[in-house]
Amino acid sequence: MNLYRTEEFDKALKSLPKKLQEKTAKKLELFKKNPRHPSLRIKKIKSARGIWEGSVDKKYRFTFERGKDTIILRVIGAHNEALKHP
Repeated sequence: MNLYRTEEFDKALKSLPKKLQEKTAKKLELFKKNPRHPSLRIKKIKSARGIWEGSVDKKYRFTFERGKDTIILRVIGAHNEALKHP
């Protein structure tokens, strides 16, 4: 599975504290290997058609779109921020 990042995702990721960036990198590796891993808490966003969310930790989320063999990472941020404009 291939992961692609939007410019918005990269910009938001770079603005996060270094430790959170490292934690995100680990979660994204896990996501790439096993997108159904329970610690990612993947779920569909009801208010946004075709968009899903995953968890970095209790506070931070990332959103993504699924393709056949690709995932497009859209947004990352605090829970409420990330889900405002998934």
